[in-house]
Amino acid sequence: MEFKSSDVNLWKESLSAYESRIESIGKPNLVSLDQFYCKELPPLIRQRNPNPHITTPELSKLMQWKLTRGKWRPRLLDFVSSLNEDTVISASQKAFKSLPDVSKAISELTVLKGVGPATASAVLAAYAPDIAPFMSDEAMVAALGNSKEYTLKKYLVFVDKLQAKAKELSVDEEEVFTPSDVERALWSCAIGAKAVASPKTKSDVNNSSKKKRKR
Repeated sequence: MEFKSSDVNLWKESLSAYESRIESIGKPNLVSLDQFYCKELPPLIRQRNPNPHITTPELSKLMQWKLTRGKWRPRLLDFVSSLNEDTVISASQKAFKSLPDVSKAISELTVLKGVGPATASAVLAAYAPDIAPFMSDEAMVAALGNSKEYTLKKYLVFVDKLQAKAKELSVDEEEVFTPSDVERALWSCAIGAKAVASPKTKSDVNNSSKKKRKR
């Protein structure tokens, strides 16, 4: 499925396969971390009226999810886990109040040590999936052609693309896609394509290790 596809059924199939693709990766704790990020964290944030916010332990767990689903960079987790609670609450309150101004919201969060635009986007997506999608490698490649530039400028282009695609795919009131749905569908599609392209079996792995020992 290409990003330019307008076939709603293809997008729905890819999105519905998201959870099974999460499981297929086989990374420790990813299923429970994804459950936390997708199902538990959003209502936790929203119920804190009139000042929705995220806490340091929640941000730390969000970072674990991000790094486990993508590339593991332990220093980022160390930075985030040691952040002052009041600072995290204040920054996230300001960020959420800034929406729908995505640029300002990202800037409010990236003052936190260890939080770049990609992590900030994950925080915003947990609170407002209908506005701000997570800046994943796979979705960036699909929508923009690359995932090398993790800047605010690049993220804003990404947001525009995914918001437009979500609007295009929301054919009626019963079939509503959010930008976050689009991101998950793109991620799911990319993971599925990788599995088809390189279906390594145990014998493949064993043969590979034997060849390495011979050299």
